[in-house]
Amino acid sequence: MAHAYVPGPEAVAQSTLVVLPTYDEAENVETVLRRVRATVPYAHVLVVDDASPDGTAELADDVGRELGAITVLRRPGPNGLGSAYRDGFRWGLAHGYDVLVEMDADLSHDPDVLPVLLRRLDGGADLVIGSRYVPGGGVADWSWLRRMISRVGCRYAQVMLRMGTRDATSGFRAYRAAALRAVDLDTVRANGYGFQVEMAYRVTALGGDVREIPIEFRDRHAGRSKMSLGIVAEALWLVTKWGVRGRLRRGARTPTRRRTW
Repeated sequence: MAHAYVPGPEAVAQSTLVVLPTYDEAENVETVLRRVRATVPYAHVLVVDDASPDGTAELADDVGRELGAITVLRRPGPNGLGSAYRDGFRWGLAHGYDVLVEMDADLSHDPDVLPVLLRRLDGGADLVIGSRYVPGGGVADWSWLRRMISRVGCRYAQVMLRMGTRDATSGFRAYRAAALRAVDLDTVRANGYGFQVEMAYRVTALGGDVREIPIEFRDRHAGRSKMSLGIVAEALWLVTKWGVRGRLRRGARTPTRRRTW
């Protein structure tokens, strides 16, 4: 069921970019683009395609010619999820967008939730995360083992990094442009799902207001998952490194920082 979005004065003054990274998403890209446009018709969509051999970029171009306000950013080949988002965010910041949204192109993130994300951002947050692990959130279609691995990983990040965020690995989120500029994308190193954790950690460390809304995550509509053991290992290693480094730098107490942007 779609959530009607009634923009307030602040939202009207803002411009919104939805960033969709793609690699071999020909089975999903047209559907997700049409659903995003139906739900947030005022938003521009940037498809960041990593030279998909299945013609994803060409299909996105076709939909863009029909619907308008859809741009395809072509990259020379697969270089990681984090890299795709960094390039998409840089493009959005260079083109003056005030709000930048990230979501998967495989329909595991429900486009109907986009207005809820944006309303919470209008309420003063710097980063709003669609969370599986707050009351009302959940996961459909996963095995118990995958659920356990995901929950343990999120809890580990929360404890190690001393963040209040319960679902730091979620890739369904909206940022204020000012928060992304403060983070300094050129210094963000994680490339897999560790990218999501690093971004939430950095916004929190800079004193940003990070909020979560409940979502139900569903397995991809079609196509093949890009998840691998290497991506999971990268995230665990980086969280451990950041957590240990943070404790060595600040001792037993976590300083309270005020937002600097």
